[in-house]
Parts: sequence; structure tokens; C-alpha cells
Amino acid sequence: MAEYDKTNTFTLNKNDKGDNPKRPDYRGKGNLNGVNFKLGAWLKTGPDGPFLSGAFTIEEDTEERAKPAVEGSDDSTIPF
Repeated sequence: MAEYDKTNTFTLNKNDKGDNPKRPDYRGKGNLNGVNFKLGAWLKTGPDGPFLSGAFTIEEDTEERAKPAVEGSDDSTIPF
């Protein structure tokens, strides 16, 4: 199976809430500009009808890459 670029994409799947009604109705994973994150979404109802409300968490392995580079810094040196 061919690999494809998953940058700037996400997936959401129906979540088994089990015995905890506070768990998200949908869960998934995504990638935004090379940063991996987890996504949770809750189905809610407002004055205009049903909608999704969500939250995301950056995964630990990409948190370092998510930090912006300091302008004018040289990546080949290690600051002490």
C-alpha cells in the first residue's frame, strides 16, 4: 500500500463512551503543519440546531517541533 502525505489532515471516529458520559462522542488524530495532535468532539444542541464542539491536545513527540524558532538563531549551535 502506498504511503501518502498526512500533513494538514485529521480523522474523527465515533467513540465508545462506556460508563463515562463525559467522554467525547467522537475521537481522532490529526496533523497540522507537521505537528501531531489528538482530537475530541462532543455533539451538542444550540439555538440553531446540533453542532460539534471540540478540543485538541498536541502529542508529546511533536511538541518540541511545534515551538517557533527564535528569529536570527542558528540551528547548528546549542544555547547554554
